Amino acid sequence: MIIVTSSQVAGRPVRETLGLVRGVTVRAHHVGTDLIAYMRNLVGGEVFEYTKMLAEAREQAIDRMVDEARRLGADAIVDVRFTTSDIASGAAEVLAYGTAVRLGS
Repeated sequence: MIIVTSSQVAGRPVRETLGLVRGVTVRAHHVGTDLIAYMRNLVGGEVFEYTKMLAEAREQAIDRMVDEARRLGADAIVDVRFTTSDIASGAAEVLAYGTAVRLGS
C-alpha cells in the first residue's frame, strides 16, 4: 500500500477515487507512566514514555486505515493526515485519514 501526504503519487495517475478511509485508536495513560513523566517534567527534556505511546498509536491508526483501504480494493492512500485530541482525562485519540485510490500505470 502506497501512503502519501500529497494528492498524487509521483509518476502514477489516479485511475479511480474510492473514498475516505480512516483509522482511529484511543490510548490511556498508565499511572506509572504518568509518575515517570511528572518526574521527568521537573528536570526538563523529552518525555520518552509519551513519545513511545503516541508513536505506537499513530502506527495502529495507520494500520487500521490501510485495512479499510484494502477492503475497498485500493492500492494507495493519498492526502493522508493525522489528528489527535484529548477525549477524557488521561486518554487521547489518534486519527489517521486519507483518500483511498486505485492507481494507473
